[in-house]
Amino acid sequence: VNRSFGESQLEVIERSSGFSGASKIFRMMFQSAILGLGAFLVIDQQASFGVIIAASILSARALQPVEMLVGNWRGFVASRQGWARLKALLGQFPDDADPMPLPPPTTTLAVENLAVVPPASNRAVVVDVSFALKAGHALGIIGPSGAGKSSLVRAIIGAWAPARGRIRLDGAALDQWDADALGRHVGYLPQDVELFAGTVADNIARFEPDADPELIVAAAREAGVHDLILKLPAGYSTEIGENGSALSAGQRQRVALARALYRDPFLIVLDEPNSNLDAEGDAALSRAILSVRRRGGIAIVVAHRPSALENVDMALAMVNGGVAAFGPKEEVLRKVLRPNVVAVPTQRPRGEREEAAS
Repeated sequence: VNRSFGESQLEVIERSSGFSGASKIFRMMFQSAILGLGAFLVIDQQASFGVIIAASILSARALQPVEMLVGNWRGFVASRQGWARLKALLGQFPDDADPMPLPPPTTTLAVENLAVVPPASNRAVVVDVSFALKAGHALGIIGPSGAGKSSLVRAIIGAWAPARGRIRLDGAALDQWDADALGRHVGYLPQDVELFAGTVADNIARFEPDADPELIVAAAREAGVHDLILKLPAGYSTEIGENGSALSAGQRQRVALARALYRDPFLIVLDEPNSNLDAEGDAALSRAILSVRRRGGIAIVVAHRPSALENVDMALAMVNGGVAAFGPKEEVLRKVLRPNVVAVPTQRPRGEREEAAS
């Protein structure tokens, strides 16, 4: 292909040089004819010397577009050939077929030999990670900064494509799901919360047209933010500004948690969900994780603070992009954390204790 392209370029150069030379000869002959005719008319006293100058200028202007066309002919031909090559290359790949609609996931999440390379990078930050979760379980992902925790969950939700391996919901790889359908089954709270200009209700409903108010309130209640929203100037209709500037950091995080819980998605992924939460927010987060487990969903929580792991039953420890330990929470914490940190409650989840107390 490159040889053919090079040969065609040489041919274009030869033709372009020929056209350029011919156009210069034609221009000189044309201008000479204009000057000769003008001189004859001046001698015959049928025109003034100014007519010769004007005719010379006008002829140069008239020939300029032709000269520009000849001069740029090489670039035009190269562009046309480049487009033809690109079209032929893209034609070798079949069009992506619309994925067949799949039933909502209800049973498992499986990560198989996953490797993740961030966009604009050539280094894998997640290497050979494998684990599986069943409905009703919650996984806490722990590890030092730079271990690959956030990169792992970005791949799990489908934001980053795996460099190797598969992520499956009920046995179907993520690329077998329609993107819109997958979005309805996955809720995500990123480490850096982003809200958008609009009302609180709009942000919780992900700006879904004609969103059901009952579903919005249900998500807010599950996130423990309903009462807080009612205290805002216009309640759910309060305009929060670009990036939620009208709310505090803790309020933004709790509204974003409600957004992740909207429509009860099967998989909930929370990346540092309690980084800006007070004690009340921590309690609401624990209840939300327990609620996801009780309704048969799966929750994944990336956390540095042990309080976020209270209602998870499984843990995955990461080091340098790989799995250091995976299994029941108590066993993993005993392996990788100091004894005084293992004091993360292992008795009944907070939600169950509160119900018993009531």
